[in-house]
Amino acid sequence: MILLRSLVFHAAFYLTTAALAILGLPFLAMSRHRVQDFAKFWTGSAVWLLEKICGTRVVWRGLENLPRGACIVAAKHQSALETLALTTQGSDFGFILKRELMAIPVFGWYLKGAGQLGIDRSKRVHALTDLARQAREAVAQGRQIIIFPEGTRKLVGSPPQYKPGVALLYLETGAVCVPVALNTGLFWPRRSLSIRPGRVTIAFLEPIAPGLEKHAFLQLLESRIETATAELIAGALAADPSLKPALARPDSAVS
Repeated sequence: MILLRSLVFHAAFYLTTAALAILGLPFLAMSRHRVQDFAKFWTGSAVWLLEKICGTRVVWRGLENLPRGACIVAAKHQSALETLALTTQGSDFGFILKRELMAIPVFGWYLKGAGQLGIDRSKRVHALTDLARQAREAVAQGRQIIIFPEGTRKLVGSPPQYKPGVALLYLETGAVCVPVALNTGLFWPRRSLSIRPGRVTIAFLEPIAPGLEKHAFLQLLESRIETATAELIAGALAADPSLKPALARPDSAVS
């Protein structure tokens, strides 16, 4: 039954995405804010479909920790779910993403129209310089920069691998950083079609004020996210032990 409901969700999600991508084309001629409003309608619809079809409901914690203005949102990354859900909170958002995604027809048009921050990873040093420039401009505009410090989705329970990019943003922009913990990977694991029902928790943690040096910042960020994420995972497993198969096996913990 779980797999069947999951397949129904995926079908509904992609059909809805295709329809909205066509219907929303006029928004691309409008401002970044209007494109983002349309994007939030799409992601909000996806989260709604997830709850109605799969019984997977997102519960938010610590929304009071998310500023109304400029900040860096540094989130744990376990699933496609947080990529969708995080856009529904906050205001003028900008994801850090691979620039080649912007070359995808239609989908890339929306990324550009919504003012997302693309980086060319193949250029290494130049990519970081360009990222710092874009980030400073975004913060000056009062935007909220969303970044996944580990760069890619990780299996639940796998060793953390925080990369220096988030520290670059923190140091270059002088913006407050809001860590985000979650347990989404227990319910919608990466590379999995099956989505389990239950209460998914995404928590905005105590913000980290500007002014720390690079290593102190990275240590504090990792400590807050990993500690809170472990607590959310433990709570979910205690409530529903059937979620345990989503945990990383020892031979797959590092990928």
